[in-house]
Amino acid sequence: MGKIAGRIVTHTEEFKGTVVFDETAGLIKEVKKSVDPDARLFGDECVIFPGFGDIHIHAREDVSGKHCYKEDFVSAGNAGINGAVLHVADMPNNPVPPIDDKSYEEKLALTKKSPIHITLYAGIGPTTKPLLKKVPYKVFMGPSIGELFFEDNISLENTIRHYQGQDVSFHCEDPEILTENKNKPTHEERRPKEAETLATDFALSLIEKYDLKGKLCHYSTKDGLNKIIDAKKRGVNVTCEVTPTHLMFDTSMLTDDNRSWFQMNPPLRGKEDREAMVKGILDGHIDFLATDHAPHSIEEKKKGTSGISQLDTYGLFVTYMINVLNIPLQTIARICAKNPGDFVKQYLPEKFGSGFGEIKEGYAANFSVLNLKKPFVFEKSMIKSKSGWSPFEGFEFPGSIEAVYFLGKDLHAK
Repeated sequence: MGKIAGRIVTHTEEFKGTVVFDETAGLIKEVKKSVDPDARLFGDECVIFPGFGDIHIHAREDVSGKHCYKEDFVSAGNAGINGAVLHVADMPNNPVPPIDDKSYEEKLALTKKSPIHITLYAGIGPTTKPLLKKVPYKVFMGPSIGELFFEDNISLENTIRHYQGQDVSFHCEDPEILTENKNKPTHEERRPKEAETLATDFALSLIEKYDLKGKLCHYSTKDGLNKIIDAKKRGVNVTCEVTPTHLMFDTSMLTDDNRSWFQMNPPLRGKEDREAMVKGILDGHIDFLATDHAPHSIEEKKKGTSGISQLDTYGLFVTYMINVLNIPLQTIARICAKNPGDFVKQYLPEKFGSGFGEIKEGYAANFSVLNLKKPFVFEKSMIKSKSGWSPFEGFEFPGSIEAVYFLGKDLHAK
């Protein structure tokens, strides 16, 4: 049996205790509110969280192999471990998108080589239908990276009506607004806030009308978040994500030199919107910290490709959220562990027991252990993603990653 002990934080409580786990089965056997003398003890400067999960990444690999130079399931898994992330959910905008049972199973087989667990979204595009098996879905409402998107809302609804009751995540950018602004001089002007807020209205109407389990991805606008809050209050089954970049950066820091590196969809917004995202976490309205990890090559970024590589720094950014943004520890456990675990729970193999995201008997022995008192400078040489770059190169985070346990094994051990 393995044992770790110290300051344990879940979405409901914080206590000094010991977790006992079966190192062979990889499952938690017992949780004690006392410290066993023979356990691996983490000091009071450390926090033992349930293993973090990032439910929005682009690992790039599919049966074509065309984009494996950007990332593959092995390198994405290694980047996840680097960032204290123990499971991820991969988006479907591949050269060969997983849009039916055959293409989904073919891509799923490729995930088995990853050092961490990968859940796959199936894609929704014009003329697609639900798969036979239960899976999460992703729909791109407007043009993004890849070809899996809709040109207008009418064709989108004609497809979504077939997905009644399904788990559907929306990339909210109105296609008609994007078309109207496509010739504007900057990326922020080409993808204005109105594109997100209008698409939010439509996505919420579809979620309500077709009884979807809806999730709105990488949220960035104050007005749109208020629409989500109002929808939740009236009982709409919807959750939302926010990325580290929309919590830390805004348009005030953009320059001619860094603009291409910070180009993503949706783009950075103003200070008011960034602060609204932070408040949304504090007030309990934002449900997931999700990176939208989009590994493009350095050459592609210089040419203006949208997307930011940031899976490597997930856990380090969490120390920034705690120490600088003053996000409570139990809130971190909720949006980084419990909620991501709940999102993938119904799609997990039996070997993971009761699932991810909680420190309870029967759950996977996955733990993300952070040191909140040991600052850490993240260097370019530390990147595990094939992209080879990070917006946080040279940045000193206020804390560091102490250990990363996956199924009872410390993958972060030096």
